[in-house]
Amino acid sequence: MSNILVAYFSASGRTAVVAKDLAKAAEGDLYEIKPEVVYTQADLDWRNSKSRSSVEMKNKAFRPALADNDADIEKYDTIFLGFPIWWYVAPTIINTFLESYDFSGKKIVLFATSGGSGFGKTVEELKPSVSENTVITEGKMFNSHISEDLLKKWVKDME
Repeated sequence: MSNILVAYFSASGRTAVVAKDLAKAAEGDLYEIKPEVVYTQADLDWRNSKSRSSVEMKNKAFRPALADNDADIEKYDTIFLGFPIWWYVAPTIINTFLESYDFSGKKIVLFATSGGSGFGKTVEELKPSVSENTVITEGKMFNSHISEDLLKKWVKDME
């Protein structure tokens, strides 16, 4: 059993590819964070102020429902948490995930995919969703493929 979990939310599939490569490199377990209602292409249209993702991201208190709550978080020490960057931060479904489990004493290392923006205030906006003794670290932004050797090195550096 691994003490590393790679948990991820992927709306378009890009973050899923990185998460699967990372889990392999880290010899960790993989867990997909799934929304109760799957996002469509229209939902993800950031140019449309009325699209689902635009509406959710305008309201920082919004918490999209999860399809399940069956991640076995207590058995892991380190959680690599991945997501696409939306409006310079993590999608609010990541807050839903963090608020659905007890991460006390855990280390959460963030990784993200983006078409060009950075982490912005992601760590700051996620911290209120976990207990004070949970460590959240800004990890790495993945905009393209990274080799397994580089992923292994990064995992070792982050542990």
